[in-house]
Amino acid sequence: MADVAPDRRAAFTAERADMLAFCGGLDPVEWRMDSRAQGWRIQDVLAHMGTGCRAPFSLGAVKFMRGNDIENANDLMVDTRRDWPVSQVLAEYRRWSGVVAVVFPLVGGSPLGRVRMPLAELGRFPVQLLSSAMVFDHHTHLRHDMAPALGRPAPGTDANRMSVVLEWMMAVLSNQMRTAAPAWLDRPLAITLTGPGGGTWRVAPDGSVTPGSPNGSVAQITGVACEFPEWGTQRVGWRDRDVRISGDADYAEVFLDTVNVV
Repeated sequence: MADVAPDRRAAFTAERADMLAFCGGLDPVEWRMDSRAQGWRIQDVLAHMGTGCRAPFSLGAVKFMRGNDIENANDLMVDTRRDWPVSQVLAEYRRWSGVVAVVFPLVGGSPLGRVRMPLAELGRFPVQLLSSAMVFDHHTHLRHDMAPALGRPAPGTDANRMSVVLEWMMAVLSNQMRTAAPAWLDRPLAITLTGPGGGTWRVAPDGSVTPGSPNGSVAQITGVACEFPEWGTQRVGWRDRDVRISGDADYAEVFLDTVNVV
């Protein structure tokens, strides 16, 4: 990872602009088409994005902070909007994503940004990483659930946005691994993601995932940064993407088969 912290505000602003531009080009039939997010139409994916942006400023925040099934909470919030016209879904997203773009960077840059808060079963995170979570959500849904379902080209990205996406994914993965504490995880391994925004992370026997050198790792996993949001969320299998292993391949494969960042 680069020594300079990623610009989360710029990353979210860019992802929001891409989402609005993409949605602005859809026709009524496309809005009702199924996305690649199971059970959600294209309209429902945007409804999810809108509720996600609105939730921190409403009582819905409690469901995400104190719940134990964030996917179910997302489904329930989308269900309340299934009969909304597209114009209303788009208006909610536009309004509340605009609020997020202004408020989250201010909070993240204050002393409150370092306070750790719960996010359902995903664990605790510094408040400043909530912007990273939003960037990840936008990036992944737009590029892997919406655009390919419609046969439309996905928008590009850049090193800053990818670094923010990976920052969130590795934070979630670290919490997941530490909570699961699998018995087989008894030696360190490393993940290197190449390309814009990439870097190297070390997975320790205690499950923590931190930026660092691969030195001392018994297995080295190498992939492509822009592909990780797809196979790291199990939208596709890692074996179907450019993922290479050196060292203890059996050990690395067990790890890779468990990776499922939500």
